[in-house]
Amino acid sequence: MVWPETGIQRCWNHAIVNCLDKLPKSQQRAAQLLLCAMPYAPTRAESARLRDGFARRYANYPEAVAVLERDWETLSTFYDFPAEHWKHLRTSNVVESPFAALRLRTGAARRFKVVANATMLIWRVLRVVERRFRKLDAPELLKDVYEGRRFADGKPITRAIGKEAA
Repeated sequence: MVWPETGIQRCWNHAIVNCLDKLPKSQQRAAQLLLCAMPYAPTRAESARLRDGFARRYANYPEAVAVLERDWETLSTFYDFPAEHWKHLRTSNVVESPFAALRLRTGAARRFKVVANATMLIWRVLRVVERRFRKLDAPELLKDVYEGRRFADGKPITRAIGKEAA
């Protein structure tokens, strides 16, 4: 791993789909409403409370519950960052969207005989798609994140000034 101290965030969209795949069709709509509420909870504790409620309600489907429990730490990593960045961190769409456009073009070409042509097409499509990228909210907070400032439930952690416990 290049940056072992970096937090890992799993994509909530993929986790929800994986969880729903473990449930019968008759249960999926109600489960989807519960699952979609979890990443939008205002705090990690509230999100965990929703997860526990889901686990109780769907206890008869242990594989669905296991998907959430197995990946919970990596699904809730975004709470350690500024709240303004959460919408960018919860899913992997920022990575997948440009490559969806690229797949449309390269799929039609089937096979490139010249590597340089394929490389040129890839970079050209990415540059065009880049113009539509959603800008990061609160870019001024990137400096705090880069410098290692700690956040809890989207708010900066400030150390209390005073006497330390002996």
